[in-house]
Amino acid sequence: MIWIQFQARMRSPLSELKLIHGGLAPSVYYKFFHSSRKMRDVKVKANSSKSTHQEESLSVKSTPEIEKKYVHRVYDAIAPHFSSTRYAKWPKVAAFLESLPSGSVILDAGCGNGKYLGLNPNCFFIGCDISNPLIRICSEKGQEVVVADAVNLPYRDGFGDAAISIAVLHHLSTEERRKSAVEELVRVVKPGGFVLITVWAAEQEDKSLLTKWTPLSPKYVEEWVGPGSPMDSPCVRNNPCFGLESIPETDVSVKEEKDKDSVEVLLEAVEMNHQQEYFVPWHLPYHRAEVSGASASALASGLAKKDDRKGAVVYNRYYHVFSEGELERLASGVGNAMIVDRFYDKSNWCIVLQKEALNQDH
Repeated sequence: MIWIQFQARMRSPLSELKLIHGGLAPSVYYKFFHSSRKMRDVKVKANSSKSTHQEESLSVKSTPEIEKKYVHRVYDAIAPHFSSTRYAKWPKVAAFLESLPSGSVILDAGCGNGKYLGLNPNCFFIGCDISNPLIRICSEKGQEVVVADAVNLPYRDGFGDAAISIAVLHHLSTEERRKSAVEELVRVVKPGGFVLITVWAAEQEDKSLLTKWTPLSPKYVEEWVGPGSPMDSPCVRNNPCFGLESIPETDVSVKEEKDKDSVEVLLEAVEMNHQQEYFVPWHLPYHRAEVSGASASALASGLAKKDDRKGAVVYNRYYHVFSEGELERLASGVGNAMIVDRFYDKSNWCIVLQKEALNQDH
């Protein structure tokens, strides 16, 4: 097996990444997406059609503010606590990884704390995640990892034998970015290689969970998610269950205790309007928040709020939950791969893609 070593300076963005051997695209290509440069600073080719295509591509890969604030910053703040709760491996993900041939190079896009890295001891794993603190946790365990964006993977075409994306796509706020992430997964595996993708389902096994999540208001949808979302409709805009401000998770819990009927009304409204955009709370216990020092700045900036009843600092994470068939439709738009398996597991929709093999005919 050819071992490929990556070195990353943990204090710097991906632009600081150094290539020791083949495998990564030039880091300057990625520097744009992790800097404050404006579009005018990027040199585009003179050809107008190519220029338009490039601008569209850059637009998709530029991170929306809702993801920066309610995904990236949140996971950076909760990384140690999040990692301590993420150790159980899903049996079907484990079975997929264990089924791969010995010597396979497996790419984990959105690896989190790296719980799947190294699961098959006969394969070589490389993980990436947008969260620097989570990548640091992986690195301290001796895992091969790099900071990278799911819609802009830092690998050459056909680099891996297989790729996985476990609970990642639902954090991307537009359909274009979700599709781009699928295209990237297919791009970086070899012809004939496999890709496993799992996402949170709108059809949760425990429907009471929906009452503890905050439906995104039309204000958030219009400003950050964009037109065309299921939330961008008159029936949702005029529904009193969806106010212009997000509903604190604590308030929902109080309503549940005081009046079960109101919870049932909320649940029916969510289902009727096919709600898919949510803020899902993460409770960071006070003692952990105080140790990390993350809570003070988060509270001051409005990124988090206190819940004295639960003794925790509460962060909201952005989710787009997938309705039945949505993941398949998204993957069907990728031209050089086919769906070879699909299933529902633990309130997640899951698919396995296979990249088209090279034509052997001459």
